[in-house]
Amino acid sequence: MASEIKLQALKENVDTVEVNAVKVSPGDVVAKDQPLLEVQADKAALEVPSPMAGRIARILVKPGDQISIGQVYCIIESNGEQPAAAPTAKAEPLPAPKKEPAPSAPPLRPVAVPPLHKPQPPVIERPSPAPPPAQEKIVPAGPATRRLARELGVDLRQVRGSGRHGRVVEEDIKEYVRQLASGAATAAPGAGPGIQPPPLPNFEEWGPIEAQPLGAVRRATARQMSLAWSLIPHVTQHDLADITDLEAFRKQQAESKGPKLTVTAFVLRACAVALREFPTFNASIDLANGKLILKRYYHLGVAVDTEGGLLVPVLRDVDKKHVRELAEELNTVAQRARERKLDAAELKGGTFTITNLGGIGGTAFTPIINWPEVAILGLSRSRLEPVVRGGQIVPRLMLPLSLSYDHRVIDGAAAARFTRRLAELLENPLMMLL
Repeated sequence: MASEIKLQALKENVDTVEVNAVKVSPGDVVAKDQPLLEVQADKAALEVPSPMAGRIARILVKPGDQISIGQVYCIIESNGEQPAAAPTAKAEPLPAPKKEPAPSAPPLRPVAVPPLHKPQPPVIERPSPAPPPAQEKIVPAGPATRRLARELGVDLRQVRGSGRHGRVVEEDIKEYVRQLASGAATAAPGAGPGIQPPPLPNFEEWGPIEAQPLGAVRRATARQMSLAWSLIPHVTQHDLADITDLEAFRKQQAESKGPKLTVTAFVLRACAVALREFPTFNASIDLANGKLILKRYYHLGVAVDTEGGLLVPVLRDVDKKHVRELAEELNTVAQRARERKLDAAELKGGTFTITNLGGIGGTAFTPIINWPEVAILGLSRSRLEPVVRGGQIVPRLMLPLSLSYDHRVIDGAAAARFTRRLAELLENPLMMLL
């Protein structure tokens, strides 16, 4: 007996997933709860178990396909066993209706018959002419403002202008986007859907193209980055840390047994120390209730570059772990991220994020804050630079630090002190370890 196997709900608020891998083939004999598929739901990889035992007759999906909840993805032949389903209430027989005695017929009365009329010809209704289109409101705005509105998909008619004679300026667009993303602003009735991507031109008009579907991780990243950029006024503070002594200490420790000590592991430890001293960097802002939520735990996210896109697994209680523990945990979680073995819980609960591009290159960059956090630290490639020490120019290994912060919560002076404190800790690794 063949049964159609439909995709069951795997995660709250997830209607569509992407197939990462098909773990069975036609003809395979599977047991109940044996994994049939691996799918990507947002940024978490999940296994889809078989609801029954039997032999795989057909596989209807392949890696890269998008499937929705309730969609049939394979057919299993079994010996009469049905896929597990939610129990239904047993139907009770309805009582037979009682027979009521038929009412006695009323006496017949004469009825007057109206005179017959000749049939009238049908009335043909002609459609009324459409009203002339209303004249479109022309919003005063400059070319740069209009270009920004097109890029963000904002209808200028919905934006209140703060310039002279109601002129819309670029800051009005940004403020409108922030309010709309936070729910403080709503689209005016009949004025359009609010923020909508502008229509793309027909690129094939100018040459051949290739349209690639966005993966689940890329779609989730796009949503998160759009939200963060719309909500948070970003500012980035740059600094340099002299890690010459740290690098020498790290190479010395590499000769001992244990996990490889990376610069990121030391930065994790330094951030835990600095976050204790600067609690506003380990916080979230609650504008709706007018509060700043200071977190008394230190769960740090580390961005990991994978084939499917950027993932940010979270390391818990970083302040309670020494560098070697952090190095081992970081290596494990990064490997699991690249193998798509992280679950949703490992991607949540972060209080501060670190992203390291030093293995690729660059001198500085502006990382986007991982909302609802208020700061993120970016690391670029360290390099030898001439530095004046004791009146002499000597080569020192300098690590660029790029700290993006939420200017609603953190002032520029505090950001400069925070990055300088990080640099001091990295320049004196023994102080950091103590």
